[in-house]
Amino acid sequence: MARTGISSLKVGFNQVFGYFIEITHTHTAKVPPDYQRKQTLKNAERYITPELKEQEEKVLNAQEKLEKCEYELFLQLRELASSHTLELMATAETLAIADVLCSLAELASERGWTRPQIVEKPILDIVDGKHPVLEQTMPSGTFVPNSASLHPEHGMFLLITGPNMGGKSVYIRQVALITLLSHVGSFVPASRAIVGLTDRIFTRVGASDELGRSQSTFMVEMTEAANILNNATASSLVILDEIGRGTSTYDGVSIAWAITEHLHDKVGCRTLFATHYHELAQLEESLKKFKNLRVCVRETPTGIVFLHRIEAGSADQSYGIHVAQRAGVPRPVLDRARTILADLEERHLLSNEQEGALIRRPKIIQGSLFASTDDPILASLRELDVANFSSDQLLDLIIRWQKDLRKG
Repeated sequence: MARTGISSLKVGFNQVFGYFIEITHTHTAKVPPDYQRKQTLKNAERYITPELKEQEEKVLNAQEKLEKCEYELFLQLRELASSHTLELMATAETLAIADVLCSLAELASERGWTRPQIVEKPILDIVDGKHPVLEQTMPSGTFVPNSASLHPEHGMFLLITGPNMGGKSVYIRQVALITLLSHVGSFVPASRAIVGLTDRIFTRVGASDELGRSQSTFMVEMTEAANILNNATASSLVILDEIGRGTSTYDGVSIAWAITEHLHDKVGCRTLFATHYHELAQLEESLKKFKNLRVCVRETPTGIVFLHRIEAGSADQSYGIHVAQRAGVPRPVLDRARTILADLEERHLLSNEQEGALIRRPKIIQGSLFASTDDPILASLRELDVANFSSDQLLDLIIRWQKDLRKG
């Protein structure tokens, strides 16, 4: 600017020309002879000079050298870090543990959680337990706490019945979460908690298929159930949220019944089983460590109210039509459902006599299937064409055979 006397002289840069000097048309007469014009604009001219190009080369080379230097430093830093991999991983793990413990401590302080007592006995005693996540998603003070008690002397297997949306799933999940939090050294969302040492927590919850693995909903259920039955020990905690709902009613009840007996008699682990199979409630009469619980419901002239409170006893109905009504199912469908339900109850598809025949725990009798070739029941059984009988007809046959055996 001092050499040319042009006050509006500008130095710019673009990808086409690199660095250039821009001078307005008003001062073109003052342009020195060594300026080389490269571009004409509406109000200005752009020039380059040998000196400007030399400076441009230095700047660009400096940028390239800078990037090369940065990359070399990065390689050195990477090499240095790789030589201390174990130390860095140990530090990261320590920081992660500290982060988790601090977070749990903050939760315990803010939410008023309680320090659990860990004992060696296979027991579980939770007073006013809460779901650690769900409680925070609900308006303050609206979550209903519930207690849970599993003890070898007064019940290791809890069967929870009641309507959908009543709180069965939340209840069994919160027991599992409180047990898990206790074992990782955290305080728990309860007024008091005594938790026996647990080697594993098994869950059979939710209902979904695995299309990619060609597994139906029922197959997924049975795979998970098999894993529990084959691996659970007396020190395990098992929560089951519906078993057998992916197949027919009779098959489902039978499988759920057998699983209940196996976990109670053979495994002896702490178990919570939420189900709509009310037939299983009768097992309390034959299984010593079996206990029934139910979700409280209040019936009103306008419908039902879910109290979300767990109490002793078994539910006598599922209120499925009431839940369907709350979900918005059309009125004609609901009316038709009530008519069908009344008809089914009137026909006694699950009459007291049939229910008693199904519900009594079968005695285990060791004997030969072919002990008597002249037995009329065995003869009828051999000739029976199962494919041509409905499930109701087969049930009637079984009941008649059972009566004949008792008379004999």
